[in-house]
Amino acid sequence: MEQTKRKAPLWKRILIGILVAILVLILGVGIAIYALWHNEIATLSSMELIRERNDEHLDGDVYMMKVKGDFYLDEFVAQGGVKNDTELINFVVENITKGIIDVNISNPEIGCSSFTAESESGDKLFGRNYDFSKTNTCIVFTEANEGRHASVSTVDLQFLGIDVDQGIEGLMDKITCIAATYAPLDGMNDAGVACGIYMSYQGEETVATDQDTDKPDMTSTTLLRMILDYADSVDEAVEIASQYDLHDSAGTSYHYMVADSTGKSAILEWVNDTDLTDNDGSARQLVVTYNDADSQIGEMEAACDYQWITNFIIQPDYYESNDVKFGYDRYEKIYEELRKTNGVVKDEEAAMDILEAVGRRTWKNDDGNGCTVHSAVYNLTDKTVLWVSNENFDDESAIFEFSLND
Repeated sequence: MEQTKRKAPLWKRILIGILVAILVLILGVGIAIYALWHNEIATLSSMELIRERNDEHLDGDVYMMKVKGDFYLDEFVAQGGVKNDTELINFVVENITKGIIDVNISNPEIGCSSFTAESESGDKLFGRNYDFSKTNTCIVFTEANEGRHASVSTVDLQFLGIDVDQGIEGLMDKITCIAATYAPLDGMNDAGVACGIYMSYQGEETVATDQDTDKPDMTSTTLLRMILDYADSVDEAVEIASQYDLHDSAGTSYHYMVADSTGKSAILEWVNDTDLTDNDGSARQLVVTYNDADSQIGEMEAACDYQWITNFIIQPDYYESNDVKFGYDRYEKIYEELRKTNGVVKDEEAAMDILEAVGRRTWKNDDGNGCTVHSAVYNLTDKTVLWVSNENFDDESAIFEFSLND
């Protein structure tokens, strides 16, 4: 006698159908999230804490992040850049955080130093101190894309609104940190081009550069991002800077130093007349001073091929006297150290010694910045970085070496 298969009760069939529908929905949502966020998810997964804070020493946390994908820079360029932090925030929120997370980007007053040098083996070096106060830091790696370079850069996470006394806490803070690609303070790309940004204290009350022509627009850190991604040389970096109106952020003013693996370097400044009269940021023009064509700056600059920078405009007669130049004492000290060997140092560690000599804990503090947050020596020949956190020059746990060749 043939048996007939009994159907499952109706309630069981309904329950199974509901479960299948839920699973399909979850799978669909997962696929949609991955399609929309796969680069961001990979970036978040790469983030790691590489040095914990030490509040007694004013050390913030140090993180490292490897950015996957192009972080929408092509779209950023296509829209003509941005002319202020609000527009940058809107772009980041719309494209990177997908409207889910609000981002706060700002540029407080900072004091810094940089120089170029050559090692005894012939490698071209770019040294940089970032002076500020206790803060959290992220070392950001981006990958090469078509027409764009891979890079390593350093970001102050306070600029993104990460709490100084807590660091990154939870997923929302991590998502915010994806925006760090648009806030580099210094860095190097795989073509051997390095660049840094420095406060320049221009005008009677530090007036921000705010050019207003028919050129597309860039803010302070986004211009540095453009140089890291697109410049093959110092000349290309200058060409990029010339193509945009610069809009300094947060009511402050900045200048830049850029160098490449050939030994060429340049200081980029936006000026109009003298410090006392340079109070209209829209009237400033880009002035470029190359290391091999700077005899008009002064005798010591004319006498050497290396270059160095702190926190004042180097153009002659811009200030009434050296007494009103922020960081002039550090400027003289860097020159004094480089002059001993005509700009040739033994190696990266020797270049780091010069940065240590003008660190904020051991040097006269003329601008209120209490510590040197990070010191970096970029080897533009080997594309490597020697990086030290918060003047811990003798602490192996605070000394890192990175390579763009890995």
